[in-house]
Amino acid sequence: MAIFDRLGLLFSADKELSKAIINIFGFRPGNIFLYQLAFKHKSVSSESVNGYKLSNERLEYLGDAVLGAIVAEYLFKKFPYKNEGFLTEMRSKIVNRIALSKLAQKLGLDKLVIFSKDTKSPFRSMNGDAFEAFIGAMYLDKGFVFTRKILIKRVIDMHIDLESLEKNESNHKSRLIEWAQKDKHQLEFNVVAEKGEGYSRQYVVEIVVDGIAYGQGTDFSIKGAEQLAAEKTMNELVNNLG
Repeated sequence: MAIFDRLGLLFSADKELSKAIINIFGFRPGNIFLYQLAFKHKSVSSESVNGYKLSNERLEYLGDAVLGAIVAEYLFKKFPYKNEGFLTEMRSKIVNRIALSKLAQKLGLDKLVIFSKDTKSPFRSMNGDAFEAFIGAMYLDKGFVFTRKILIKRVIDMHIDLESLEKNESNHKSRLIEWAQKDKHQLEFNVVAEKGEGYSRQYVVEIVVDGIAYGQGTDFSIKGAEQLAAEKTMNELVNNLG
């Protein structure tokens, strides 16, 4: 392919990505390379000159910290009379992997992610990771104040129902641990199996209460599997006790 054809394709891709960001978030990117990198999953990472594989993992790390700080400040001001436990729980409900993945799909960011399709298993956290990486890119490109404004005005206020989140009990593991400690039950979270390899690896967690095996959960992360297993265990305990 001629060099001018390649340049034309690159320019077209840059233009399409810029247009998508403008439509979703209402601003024009400055350094487009940062946003291109934000949507590049590690499954299609390419090596740079110094041997470092280019993907969105570093931006994801940065975006996770920026998102956590903005959400924490927002909740602190939104609920001036709530205690630290409530604020921590609400922040977890907003920034946990499952919630971020759903939010990314709702915004349409899943259509921008570039990943390897040479696998039968989906990358479950891929869209949420890309959302965090996008925040990292926006922070580097536009600064903290701008990033906070966009997140609050274009994401939290428009797409997150705080009233519903407040009523929703989503941290099943914490509830289960609290119940076990209160009534002095012995509680264990055991990884009993691993399925698949590489990016498609899943963990199976089983919960044991007082020596009796209860619910199992399977997820691409141990924490996610623990939450699913805890939810099933809570339901089993309610049925048995009820």
